Amino acid sequence: MKISSNDKGITLEAIRKGEIDAADVAFPNLIDDIIIKIKNTGLIDKLADILGDKRRDNAPIPFNALLALFVAAKMKIHSSLTDVPFAITDATALTEIGWNIWDSGRPLSEGLMTEGTIRNLVGKYEAEELVAAYNSYVQGPIFESMNIRPYIHILDCSWLEVEITNSNYEKSEVTKENGASGRGYKLASLRGISGDIGLLEDIRIGSIKQHDLALSEEMVKQSRVFNTGDILINDRGFISRELLNYLKTERGVDIYIPLRKDMDAFEMAVSVAKEQDKWCNHPNKKRKTQKIAFVDSLGPFWVSSHPGQDVAFNACVVWDIAASAEYEYRVFITTDTTVTARQIIKTYELRPEIEEDYRQIKDFWKIEDFKSTKYRFIVFHIVMVLIGYLYFQLFKLLPGGEFYIGKSLPVALKKYVPEGQRSVICYCGLFFGIFEFLEFLDIYAALPPNIQIQLRPALSKV
Repeated sequence: MKISSNDKGITLEAIRKGEIDAADVAFPNLIDDIIIKIKNTGLIDKLADILGDKRRDNAPIPFNALLALFVAAKMKIHSSLTDVPFAITDATALTEIGWNIWDSGRPLSEGLMTEGTIRNLVGKYEAEELVAAYNSYVQGPIFESMNIRPYIHILDCSWLEVEITNSNYEKSEVTKENGASGRGYKLASLRGISGDIGLLEDIRIGSIKQHDLALSEEMVKQSRVFNTGDILINDRGFISRELLNYLKTERGVDIYIPLRKDMDAFEMAVSVAKEQDKWCNHPNKKRKTQKIAFVDSLGPFWVSSHPGQDVAFNACVVWDIAASAEYEYRVFITTDTTVTARQIIKTYELRPEIEEDYRQIKDFWKIEDFKSTKYRFIVFHIVMVLIGYLYFQLFKLLPGGEFYIGKSLPVALKKYVPEGQRSVICYCGLFFGIFEFLEFLDIYAALPPNIQIQLRPALSKV
């Protein structure tokens, strides 16, 4: 394995002497464009500062460059650690980073570093340390550097599954929910909405058997992302009168959440809405069979163990005229007593955005594609995937990235039009150089025949 720094002059001299070790062709691509733009904001350097470089020996490549490779590999759906060192192939990106790694003993296409080398580095970090670093990174440098302050947050938990019969996955457990069985882990997250993008701003990772509220309660109570006047949107898995009270009174955060049918507050809300009979059309024009009604002062019908501390809440009752009896009525409540039924339901309908996030992260980003059964490597994979997803979202806020607002990465990749051209990367000893394709052809054509022959073994792999 060789670690090379970018020096076009030294490489050119090596070409003229017929002494290059290897060569490859690089093509412009969207992922490398994203990495370049994020690097230029200084955010990769700040990630390196937060995570901390724990290497002692054999560390000539800068830690920020190595992290750029880790993230780029995840964005390109390379799950194996052996793919990491050569995850960035674009000439401009390599020039920006200034370092590259190659293996003189095997073709570039087969991976460029032994897996054990990278495993040794990842193995120096505890799982909890990686999760804490992600949260600190988002809530500190990213929010500060990009001037981001989401005021709407969506809480959710999602299964991260492995093969149910494979008990070798550390800390994995088996559970059953709604008739479905699964083995693996659970990811709890807060998604902050900032303009047209969403960012996973706070995460926790636990056992798939943990109740959603048990995994996320400490995060919700202590998270730095909340400010007075913020909104938190939950689903039924997070129903807790105590949490409702705490967020409103201690953090100044208003919750939007659906009630269960077996709750007294649900029954009262539906009863009052029927009696008042003041139904309006649903604000979502796609829901043509649904009507909504406002019901206030429902607090006394859902009490905690300390009723004197219970905060007030109002409701939007949704009546689906075409639904079966089981789903005819739904009730959504909020502790913001200044908003209307229309505002309640429009706010809650932001929630499907996080479900789409998780679908993309699972289906395209392959967050469940674990190449190791060791827990810290599983968490490292999860965190690096989420950082890659984060970079794609931030890219949309940067000049040139606006075109991709509202688009998923698969769609963005299809619509990407490369602005640059192919380049040739040549390696010689501890250096590499990048040449435009036609520039390299001119250089090669001007060489004496004997030097051209000397270069053929390396160039034959291009």
